[in-house]
Amino acid sequence: MTDIRRIAVLGGAGGIGRALVNALVEGGDEVVVLDLAASLERHSLDVPSVAVDVLSEASIGTAMQELSSRVPALDGFVNLAGYNSRIQPLAETSSDYFDDVIAGNLRGAFLSTKAVMPLMAEGGSVVMVASGLAHFVRPGYGSYAAAKAGVVALTKTFAHEWALTVRVNAVAPGLVDTAFLRGGTGRSDESGESVVSLEAYRNAIPMKRLAYPDDVVGPIRFLLGQDSAYMTGQVLWVNGGGYMP
Repeated sequence: MTDIRRIAVLGGAGGIGRALVNALVEGGDEVVVLDLAASLERHSLDVPSVAVDVLSEASIGTAMQELSSRVPALDGFVNLAGYNSRIQPLAETSSDYFDDVIAGNLRGAFLSTKAVMPLMAEGGSVVMVASGLAHFVRPGYGSYAAAKAGVVALTKTFAHEWALTVRVNAVAPGLVDTAFLRGGTGRSDESGESVVSLEAYRNAIPMKRLAYPDDVVGPIRFLLGQDSAYMTGQVLWVNGGGYMP
């Protein structure tokens, strides 16, 4: 890899994404953000950006073509894209909603990671963002938990298959205080009520608070860097002690 790292952040206009982009740029990295056009319009960024919708394989392909024209090779790729706007029992969940959550969180992760691989430099690092719900399931989050459990499985499978060239790991946060709790960046007005009872959540966490974006940025940067050079197929759980596997 070159001394100056080139890193693409999918979902970089979201709450965690903006904090990550700022930290990477301050560290001297060249960053390109991929996100929904609505998200990029709402949150201006001082780095190059490419519009993409992970629900569309064609959109992902077009975005990767544009990305390849901007950077010769990527040293890092972070997949932060995802959303969940309802909490409801699985038995009351419509197939349309289930399919949408699977498409946005799991299928999109599969398609985007598969599409970015030809752009990755040897020795590069891919960081997926899963969720504590992937293993620590709770009532009401069945669709999202299933999708994020799939992201963990994708992470480990890609890690096996690409072990000689690219490392693939995941960060699995608990609740983070971002627009995600209000329907998602670019997929909601970002100002509504949280879909989660935040007081009840805080009381259930040993550290008694939600995560802030910077709490997730650190683990992602660690997995992108050489301090984690002998790690692949791993999941870092970031949840204030709410889940201790």
